[in-house]
Amino acid sequence: MTIYLDWAATAPIDPAAADAMAVEARAWANPSSVHAAGRRAQTMLDECRRRIAAAFDVPPSRVVFTGGGTEALGLALAQGVGPRFVSAVEHDAVRAQAGVSLRPGARGGAAVIPVDDDGVVNLEVLEEMIAHADAPRVAVMHANNETGVIQPVAEVARLVAARGGTLLVDAVQSAGKLPLPEADYVAVSAHKLGGPPGVGALIVREEVTAVQRGGGQERGQRAGTENLPGIAGFAAAAAARAADHGWHHRAHGLRDRLEAGLQGATIHGARAPRLGTIVCAGLPGVAAMTQLMHLDLAGVAVSAGAACSSGKVRTSHVLAAMGLSDAAAGEAIRFSLGWTTTAADIDAATAAWRAMAARLARAAA
Repeated sequence: MTIYLDWAATAPIDPAAADAMAVEARAWANPSSVHAAGRRAQTMLDECRRRIAAAFDVPPSRVVFTGGGTEALGLALAQGVGPRFVSAVEHDAVRAQAGVSLRPGARGGAAVIPVDDDGVVNLEVLEEMIAHADAPRVAVMHANNETGVIQPVAEVARLVAARGGTLLVDAVQSAGKLPLPEADYVAVSAHKLGGPPGVGALIVREEVTAVQRGGGQERGQRAGTENLPGIAGFAAAAAARAADHGWHHRAHGLRDRLEAGLQGATIHGARAPRLGTIVCAGLPGVAAMTQLMHLDLAGVAVSAGAACSSGKVRTSHVLAAMGLSDAAAGEAIRFSLGWTTTAADIDAATAAWRAMAARLARAAA
C-alpha cells in the first residue's frame, strides 16, 4: 500500500466531489441553452458559484471559472498595460506567461523580485523596483509550491496599491488551507482541494477582458462552455475544506512530526512562516532522484520540487533564488500532506527515510 505524500502535486479526489460530479453528469445540459434542461444546468452552475464563493469568502460575482490554475493565471497576466514584476519563486505557469525566461541566465520580459534565504520576498527591494513604475503589474504567490513558504501578501498589496498597480496572487497551494488574501486577481485550482483536474477559477476585483474568446460565457470574461460536472466537484471539495476548519492546524503537527523524523536532513525555508502541508528536505550528498527511487520502492510517494517539472533535468529556480548551490538544490525532495494523512503515515515515511539514508551511507563507505 502506497503512503501518498504528494498532495501538493494533486490531492486524491474527495468522495463528496466524486458524488457531486456523478450527479451533475447525469443532469448534464449546456448552461447557455434556453430550454428547461439548459435552465436547470444554469441554476446548478449558479449554485456551484455561490458555494465556491462562500468557501473562499468572496462575492459570487467575483468568481470566473477557468480550465485550471494555469489558465486563471494567464487570464490575470493578460490584463493591464503596465510593466510586470514577478517574484523569483513564482510557479513556472506565472514565469512563462509573464515573459520570464525558463532558461538559466536568460533575460525575460518581466522584472524579477528577489527573495531572502528562506524564500520570502524582499519588500524593500520591491518598493524600490516599482517606485517609478506606472501602474505596475505585480505577481507574488501566497504560498510556495516547493517549500510551503508563505509570502507577506498584505504588505505587497499595500506597496502595489500605493503605485496604482495591480496584484496577482497565485493561491493554488494555499486555497482551502488559509484565508485567501485580498488582491486584484487570485488564482485557485480544484485539484489541490480534492476536486478534479482541469477546472479552476480566477477571483477578480473587477471584471476582466477575455483572452479566450468565443460565445461570451462567464459574463464575457472567459468563453467556452463551462465544465459543469468539474465545477460541481470543485464546489463540493471547496465546501468540504471550508467545513473542516481545523484540518490545516492538524497538518502543522504532522509536518513537525515528519521533520523531526527526517534525521540528517536540511529543511529549506524552515525559518519562515510555512504551510502545514509542505516539507522541502535535502539529504546532503544524495541526489533527489536517488531518494525518490528508494522511497518509491519502499511505498512512499513524494516528488522532487514541483511535480510538473520534477521529470526535467534542471535546477529548481525556487531553491536557486534562495541561494542554494546547484548541488544542494539537486538533493531536495518535497513531502506534502493532506486532510487524510495520519501519524502512522508520517511514521512509516520517516522510517523509510532513515532506512534509505542508512543504506546509502553504508554503500558510500
